[in-house]
Parts: sequence; C-alpha cells; structure tokens
Amino acid sequence: MAEVLFYERPVPLNRTQHKDLRIKGVPSMKFAAKVHSVPLTGVEFPLAARDVPILFAGTSVADAGPMALLGLRQDENLLVDADGQWAPNVYVPAFVRRYPFVLAEKPEGQEGDDFTVFLDEAFEGFGENEGERLFKDDGTDSEVLSRAVSFLGEFQQHVARTHWFMDQLRKHDLLEPRNVRLQKDGNAINLNGLFVVNEDKLRQLDEKTAHEFLQEGVFGWIYSHLLSLPNIDRLALRLNEREAAETAASSSVN
Repeated sequence: MAEVLFYERPVPLNRTQHKDLRIKGVPSMKFAAKVHSVPLTGVEFPLAARDVPILFAGTSVADAGPMALLGLRQDENLLVDADGQWAPNVYVPAFVRRYPFVLAEKPEGQEGDDFTVFLDEAFEGFGENEGERLFKDDGTDSEVLSRAVSFLGEFQQHVARTHWFMDQLRKHDLLEPRNVRLQKDGNAINLNGLFVVNEDKLRQLDEKTAHEFLQEGVFGWIYSHLLSLPNIDRLALRLNEREAAETAASSSVN
C-alpha cells in the first residue's frame, strides 16, 4: 500500500469481520509524531501556506510531489508535542486528518471499485465496547463511517487534481532543485531532494498557458507554495524551542 506512513496494521474494512467495531475520539496525534513531512493536495495550499513550508519532494522532477514540511530532522514532527497534541491554530493536512482510515488501490485483477477502504487496526480508538459503531445492525454504514468514507472520496479527488497540477509544472519545466541548508550550533541541517517553482520561468509563460493557469486556479496554488517557503524559518524556531526544552529536562534529571 502506498502512502500509509503511520498506519501500523492496515487491513481492508470488512462488514463481517468489523461488524461490532466501534470508534471513539482520541485526543492524541502521537501516530504522526515521527513523520517530518506528509503529502499535500493542491486545494490545501492556501491554508497550509500560513503555517508550514510547501515544497515538492522526490528523487527527480519526474516523481516529485507536493508535501508539507513538518520537521527538520528525520522521524520528528515539530508540530506534535510530547503529549501528542498538534500545535494549536496550525493547519493539519488532510493526509493526517483521514487517519485511521485510508483508500488504497485494489490489486490488479480484483473485481469491484478501483479503491477500497482500509483501516489501521492498531488505532487506539478502535474497540467493541466504547464509541460509535462503524456499522448499523442491518450491516449498512453508520453515519460516522459514511462521513469518513465521504472524506476519503473527496481526498482522492483532490489527489487526482493535484496529479494534473504536477503534470502542468513538469510540462512547462517550472520546477528547479532547491537544497535547504540551516546552520545550528556549528552543525548543518541539509534537506535534499526538494524542488520549488522557478519564478522567472513562471513569468515567461506564453499568453495561452497563463490564461489556462489563471482559469484553473494554478497560479493561486503556485503562489501559495512560494509564499510558504519562509515558514522554514518558523520550523527552525520550533526546533530551537524543542532542543532548549530537551536540554532543560535533561539538566533537571541530572
């Protein structure tokens, strides 16, 4: 399964196997504490740009995709604290909000829809005694499950639209490599495999393409991405604060 990241035990949702399963809200996002970036859909760019850097990541332009940068060190999300709380008033990407459910492509040759709903059996909010049921007595979807599936469907539509957006950036050769290098206490933090939109090439687009970009909302997404880049400095400040808290905690123990 692609793009599951923090899903520990993803299994297909089954009306028989999960007929008695219930879900309750859990005030913790510890499941996302060790992801320093997550995929982002284009429709999220304007909201996410206020809080986090939006970059394009991949081994090359050909496979690069948009992502929200959440941390500057491997396996560390600077927006989730030790208690599993997401930073207040900071945008939470849809990729995170869809948890513990996910749509995954079915294996080739398997009948039915192209995608099927999976859930993470390791999610601490699942059980058979507390919370809202996933299925009604007659086996149909409960309201909570219907809302979750609807959200997954909308998310998948936004993913498809984002793929089109990326095709446009590649078609017009608008992406260029960008290595992010930060100096901290004499040590360097290097973030590689990143790409950004080249503004000079953007300004050189022909009139027909520029008009299409304007009509399709592409310019809004691009400039949201560009305006978000200074948020890397805000992440660096969060890292400084976390390191200072870690140092203080270590000193108090000793």
